[in-house]
Amino acid sequence: MFFFFVGGLEQQVRQVVKSGVGKCINCGSRLDLVDYDNVLKLFFVPVWRWQGKDPLLYCENCKFFPRAYSLPHSSGIGSPSPPAVPDALRCRFCDRIMEADFRFCPFCGSEL
Repeated sequence: MFFFFVGGLEQQVRQVVKSGVGKCINCGSRLDLVDYDNVLKLFFVPVWRWQGKDPLLYCENCKFFPRAYSLPHSSGIGSPSPPAVPDALRCRFCDRIMEADFRFCPFCGSEL
């Protein structure tokens, strides 16, 4: 007996909460804050969908949901200290560096 399975999990935009909240770190176009649905697909057909937890940032141009993909900051002995950056360029929640014209953090989605 041979069984072949094609399926996947995808995020789809349900509604734009706020438009133009920042710049995409992938392509440089504007980001929107959106509510989204997680969609389970079986043979490329949506089978089951459920609402996402928190609003996410979304780039309409490159269809990109920015996520935090760098490792967390280590505070161990001997680790180099981060470069001195003004607090206006750091997210107060995830402590990541971003451009000054952002209104939302592209990594964690919190309002700045």
